[in-house]
Amino acid sequence: MTLHINSIRKLAAVGAVLSVPFAPAFAQDAPTADEISAAVSDHTYQGSMSSGGSGFSEYYAADGSIRGSDYTGKWHTKDGIMCFNYGEDDRCFGITLDGPSMVMYKDGEIDGNGMLVPGNPQNF
Repeated sequence: MTLHINSIRKLAAVGAVLSVPFAPAFAQDAPTADEISAAVSDHTYQGSMSSGGSGFSEYYAADGSIRGSDYTGKWHTKDGIMCFNYGEDDRCFGITLDGPSMVMYKDGEIDGNGMLVPGNPQNF
């Protein structure tokens, strides 16, 4: 009976990992909320989303605000996740960081990628 219960626990743990909105190579690769905040705070993201023609830049201020060329929003982080709000519901993505590179995941697939540039070079 103990073996059966342990097997169920392992399957439940795997299911919990698979249900998150991202799937980095290994769960331990996911950055903490503080690591994501430190990487994006006072930085500009220059990249794109998976849909064609979606290249953009936006500045993530230290106060949690987002400034783009003609829009504003808010950002916040959770362990492994960054959420964006542009006036409606939060849109959250799994995040991996590799130096200045940031990749966003949705439903286990890469949904966006780009580079984090220090400061606000476009003066949004």
